[in-house]
Amino acid sequence: NNKETITTTTTTTTITMVETMITTTTTIITTMTTTTTTTMVETMTTTTAMVITTMMAIMVTKTMAITTTMVITTRGITTTTTTTMGIIITTKNKNNNNNNSSDMSSNYSGPHGPALPPPHPSVALGFNQSTFTYDELAAATQGFSQARLLGQGGFGYVHKGILPNGKEIAVKSLKAGSGQGEREFQAEVDIISRVHHRFLVSLVGYCIAGGQRMLVYEFLPNDTLEFHLHGKSGVILDWTTRLRIALGSAKGLSYLHEDCHPKIIHRDIKASNILLDESFEAKVADFGLAKLSQDNVTHVSTRIMGTFGYLAPEYASSGKLTDRSDVFSFGVMLLELITGRRPVDLTGEMEDSLVDWARPLCINAAQDGDYSELADPRLENQYEPNEMARMVACAAAAVRHSARRRPKMSQIVRALEGDASLDDLNEGGKPGQNLARGSSSDYDSSTYSADMKKFRKTALDSQEYGASSEYGNTNEYEQRRN
Repeated sequence: NNKETITTTTTTTTITMVETMITTTTTIITTMTTTTTTTMVETMTTTTAMVITTMMAIMVTKTMAITTTMVITTRGITTTTTTTMGIIITTKNKNNNNNNSSDMSSNYSGPHGPALPPPHPSVALGFNQSTFTYDELAAATQGFSQARLLGQGGFGYVHKGILPNGKEIAVKSLKAGSGQGEREFQAEVDIISRVHHRFLVSLVGYCIAGGQRMLVYEFLPNDTLEFHLHGKSGVILDWTTRLRIALGSAKGLSYLHEDCHPKIIHRDIKASNILLDESFEAKVADFGLAKLSQDNVTHVSTRIMGTFGYLAPEYASSGKLTDRSDVFSFGVMLLELITGRRPVDLTGEMEDSLVDWARPLCINAAQDGDYSELADPRLENQYEPNEMARMVACAAAAVRHSARRRPKMSQIVRALEGDASLDDLNEGGKPGQNLARGSSSDYDSSTYSADMKKFRKTALDSQEYGASSEYGNTNEYEQRRN
């Protein structure tokens, strides 16, 4: 007769907001555990765990539902939980009239906050990105002012922004005219937002304002690799830093190629797309943007003009860029780190591209172990010879004419780390043998040189080139300094 009677009722209600589910769970835990007896706390602990487990399944399967539990006891405490429009409203009734009930409504959006519009479903399910209004980004960038302009490139303008919470961001305004619908854009952004890696720049959010598309990224304070190698940074990168940058960017690119399904081909690997954090750790930027910005021939050709020094030779014959094209571009970037030279001399003073200039030197250095002709004079021969040998071997293998004979990025990572034999890069050959060249049937050197000259002429003759040059004063993400 003195025993308690506990009744449990389960109700399922369909809703449309993930944020509501999270808030509801908090309400159930708080209300039930603070107003019931010891026996009921044990009961509700089990019940709450079931609710959380159900919600975890909801996030994975994208089935939006909430399980609401009602518990009744006979000790003078009545706890009632009801569901209204997908929002849990919890009321408590006790004989002594405690006035500590929790009340939530559909207009709640935080302490003293105004009502917020429901997020796009892709945002709600992704948990990795946020939508921004044009006004929010305009306020963060001081009206997209010239003072906040970090730079510009083939994809558009980049401005530094500061959010109300103090977080620094980089706002990339994509060039207009993509012709891509809102749903298609959101779908592509959702894919990018799910890619997270230590050596990839994270997407914070996006904005769609009429025909304008903007992407919001984390801000990295130390500018780009291009700025420090070829710009006016005043900082000479020592060998240890260069190797760390090479390895970090290799790991980021390897993740895109081999750990993302489907694989993500960057299509625009270059020194100005390698951003550096406060510790000079490298992060690969702008992955996924090629697909977001496939608009018209003029825009694509303008991008090629700005980056043809990194362009794989097979592009001239096939017009296609693959993961092995990314490897070639990465090899060019390694040569920049080794030599301190630009991929190509746009003034026309140097006839050969960096690749053609470095190929014979790489072969000679691999054979005799002397890297003095290759190494950046600013290093003053301050480098570890074995590390230099590994980086030179990786660069030479990556820029082979034959795409199929270039290594995978994971092989390059292992070679740079010293965890793999250089024979893995050379397909079992001796160092220096076939290190750079593939078979002549794939793509011969004279054809490659002719194509590079054609690209150079097209770039220099282009009226658009000055506005989007990756080597000019408006180099993308090149931070303005006082």
